[in-house]
Amino acid sequence: MRRRLAGLGRVMLDAVLPPLCLACGAVVAEPGSLCPECWEKVAFLGAPQCQSCGHPFDVDPGEGMLCGHCLADAPPWRRARAVFRYDDSSKALVLRFKHADRLEGAPAFARWMARAGADLLAGAELVAPVPLHPFRLLARRYNQAAVLAVALGRQAGLPVEPRLLLRRRHTPAQGHLGREERRRNVRGAFAVNPKLRDAAAGKAVLLIDDVLTTGATVGECARVLRAAGAAAVDVLTLGRVVHPHA
Repeated sequence: MRRRLAGLGRVMLDAVLPPLCLACGAVVAEPGSLCPECWEKVAFLGAPQCQSCGHPFDVDPGEGMLCGHCLADAPPWRRARAVFRYDDSSKALVLRFKHADRLEGAPAFARWMARAGADLLAGAELVAPVPLHPFRLLARRYNQAAVLAVALGRQAGLPVEPRLLLRRRHTPAQGHLGREERRRNVRGAFAVNPKLRDAAAGKAVLLIDDVLTTGATVGECARVLRAAGAAAVDVLTLGRVVHPHA
């Protein structure tokens, strides 16, 4: 009877407020989903990929191989994975979630992230998001990385600590900056919450963000967590920029 009533309520709600595609806003059959056209455009990522940063390879070089960037400059995290390529086709999906209050996509994103990061989740002991500075959080009203972290923790049955990291410096936007400029921009911008310092000690921490671009932000967070005693830091994001010749 409860299932029937819930189904009836869903039908009535959809008649008044039909579910919309998370990317383009077209009417879809299920809440928190993509229309067929948008689904076909999203470039989901997977093997073969760099063991360390998850950058996709055009051909399979063998298990455990690293991309050029990771060979030349080993990142401070252990492994990084992402759900899809962040490009013109997927950008609307992320921006609607990040800036347009389209938070109904969080459960679907968490399921996608759980699949893309299954190997990371298998060893994770604590989930934590990349934090926003209080000024930016006040302007945006929510931290999209924290929303993803909470949804993923619920999906995977893992503890989540949204306040583990603090952003203690309000950094300029990084969209126009190069790799080294981004590193300098976020250097010293993060700290482990002194009230939660013991939470990360000896733990394998899974760090969550919406998009990995050059890795400067999650890299700085990983360095801070390792300095606070985290046993390992892995990174899982919704999207990632795929740089040519990585």
